[in-house]
Amino acid sequence: MEEQTPIEEVGGGPSLFGPPRAPRRREEGARAALIAFASSVLFIVVALWAILSSDAWPAVQRQFFNWSNFVEVFPDVLSGFWLDIRMFVVAEIIILILSLVIAMIRSLRGPAFFPLRALAVIFIDLIRGIPVILLILLLGFGIPALQLPGVPTGALFWGLTALIISYSAYTAEVYRAGIESVHESQRMSARSLGLTQGQALWHVIVPQAIRNVIPALLNGLVSLQKDVALVLVLGIREAVREADIYAAKTFNYTGYIAAALLFLLISVPVARFADWYTNRDRRRKQSVST
Repeated sequence: MEEQTPIEEVGGGPSLFGPPRAPRRREEGARAALIAFASSVLFIVVALWAILSSDAWPAVQRQFFNWSNFVEVFPDVLSGFWLDIRMFVVAEIIILILSLVIAMIRSLRGPAFFPLRALAVIFIDLIRGIPVILLILLLGFGIPALQLPGVPTGALFWGLTALIISYSAYTAEVYRAGIESVHESQRMSARSLGLTQGQALWHVIVPQAIRNVIPALLNGLVSLQKDVALVLVLGIREAVREADIYAAKTFNYTGYIAAALLFLLISVPVARFADWYTNRDRRRKQSVST
């Protein structure tokens, strides 16, 4: 009698004579990880060799990677960085609230709300058309120059205000995209239960919309964490400004490296978390759809 071939040798499905081929998949994954690690190490070694063997490297090392200068400037840069963190936290909280209000106003239906919708559209279009740094300059130098009674004149206040206004316009559009992604039947069901437009938005539409746009909101958070440094143009002594002052005094730019490391210390984990959450959200939606 001719010998039968086990099913596991014919196809890739489960075998009648043993468990599935999980060990083989694990071996393939381990081999892929090893190849990725080896190629990364090789790339880093080649890049370091190309940089360190350059004739200009000793001068670059003295100007940008001088340890004694790093130790000298780091306390001032760190002090300025704590100001960056405080500005970031305050601005992010206000942006999330203000932009949600703007998005809800723009999502109102009916002719009675047309003036409010028009104001929201005008605000978003105008602010998104102005570069962030230009808005900081306009508000930071223009408003205090008017000397309006009762209006703050501090550079920090107006620099932070410019960031909040600029990012609120972009974030409002993120919220609006989330609101429009919620199926119309949800709004109709809420209205059929007797809820007003505002109640339907707040209690039914907005909670679903926020869940849909959390990955995009996290990406905006990463951008804001870096853009707070733009207020240096107003003379505010945050991390980059402290490095700039040190460079002007010593003609050494190691302070910029110190500031960059501090920003990376925050932005990289936040970016990794944003990617992790985005992938998890994608898998959740795929599992629900299947």
